[in-house]
Amino acid sequence: MALKQISPVLLSVDAADKAIGAAIARVQEVGVPYTITVVDGAGLLVAAHRMDGAAIASIDTSLAKARTAVLFGAATADLAGAAANGAPLMTIETSASVALAFVAGGVPITNAAGVVVGAVGAAGGTPAQDHEVAVAAVAGSGG
Repeated sequence: MALKQISPVLLSVDAADKAIGAAIARVQEVGVPYTITVVDGAGLLVAAHRMDGAAIASIDTSLAKARTAVLFGAATADLAGAAANGAPLMTIETSASVALAFVAGGVPITNAAGVVVGAVGAAGGTPAQDHEVAVAAVAGSGG
């Protein structure tokens, strides 16, 4: 996995709104209520949208997925193995001061130069569905 330059560059609310709109369009196909969270390059909240009927747990989960994707500069689906039992990052979830999630559904947003400027976290469906929704959101963000 190639490393990406990570920078706390701010992500605009407009880009976050576009990402959420694209995610909602994809969620309509999935048919499950979601929470979509968008963070900037520092892992700080830019926007969040919880659909009617989305699980309450999906609020924190989507934020943790987005934060993990931006802090590691990679999709959380690609990081899951690194945090598995016996893997190098096995204890990171308990040693970090912020909630992290090493399960599919977090995808970084990069600018034209490949710099990570934010991320999307999606929670509500299966890990595979969450990843698909987050990928759609990133594609729609303009990032």
